[in-house]
Parts: sequence; structure tokens; C-alpha cells
Amino acid sequence: MFSMIHGRKLILAAGILALFAAPAVFAADAKAAKADKVERLPLPDGNDFPISSAVTVKAGVDTYFLSGALAPVINKDAPKGSAAAFGDTETQTVGALNAIKGTLARLGLTMGDVVKMTIFLVGDPAKDNKMDFAGMMAGYKQFFGTAEQPNKPSRSAVQVAALAAPGALVEIEVIAAKSH
Repeated sequence: MFSMIHGRKLILAAGILALFAAPAVFAADAKAAKADKVERLPLPDGNDFPISSAVTVKAGVDTYFLSGALAPVINKDAPKGSAAAFGDTETQTVGALNAIKGTLARLGLTMGDVVKMTIFLVGDPAKDNKMDFAGMMAGYKQFFGTAEQPNKPSRSAVQVAALAAPGALVEIEVIAAKSH
């Protein structure tokens, strides 16, 4: 009789312990699962170029599609519709990414939540009408693959004939994702 009562007490104690320990275990599992919902595949061979080869967004993640962003006019004295009004490619890239950063902030997101980016570049008249990829990268590297913001989106950059705003050299659209 004594061992049966003692056994029941042990089972009751184990059950109570499980009730208190389970939330911590489930919380740890939930945190690990949440962290794995957006996976970024680095470029091969240790390439440190600041993009991901691919990004996987799993179930349980909200996805945000942001419209293309242009840089603001920085020189109101320059002729309207001129590249001088918007600045060079680096300046326009930074301006467009700051506009995107502001939109993301209004959604409760950061640049670290960007998973896909498409950059449209107009040929720069000052560069023989070729896209200024180096100028775009100089602006881009201020936002991605940094110590403060190490996440790297998958990305494409293409040259286009023109953008909707005359004088604009850069338009950027992004897709962002965040676990809920």
C-alpha cells in the first residue's frame, strides 16, 4: 500500500513539474521555429558580395510587396526632370532605399526583413548611357551586409530605357517578410 501511494505522489509531482517546464520548452521550440521561417542561402565559395543566392520564406510569415521607390529631388534649382535634380546613381540609390526604409518602418519592419529586391537602373548620361552599377553598389552597401544590418536579400539589377520620372536613374522595389 505504501509503495502505491508513494508511486502516485511521484507521478503527481512529475505531472506538476511537466506543467511548469512545458511552456519554457514550447517557447524555446517556437522561438527556434520562428527564427528558421526566413532562410537566406549565401553565395557559393564564401563569396561576400552583399546578396543572398536565394531566400526561402516558409509558412507562418507575412509577406509585404512594396511598390517601386524613387529618390526624392535633392536639387530644386536644377532643371526639372534632369538627373541633376535627383543626383547621381549612388545618391539616388540611397534616396530610394531611405524611402523604402520609411515605408517598412510604417509597417513595423526593417531593412533586415527585405528578402527580394529588384533595382531598375537607367543608363547615366554622364557614363556614356550605361548603368552605373558601381554607384548603385556604393549606395546599396550602406544598407545591406553591414555589421548593423547583416541580412542580404536576393536581388536583380537591370538597365531600363527610362523610368516614370524624367531624370530618375534608379527605381527599387522590394518584397519583405516577417514571422508573425
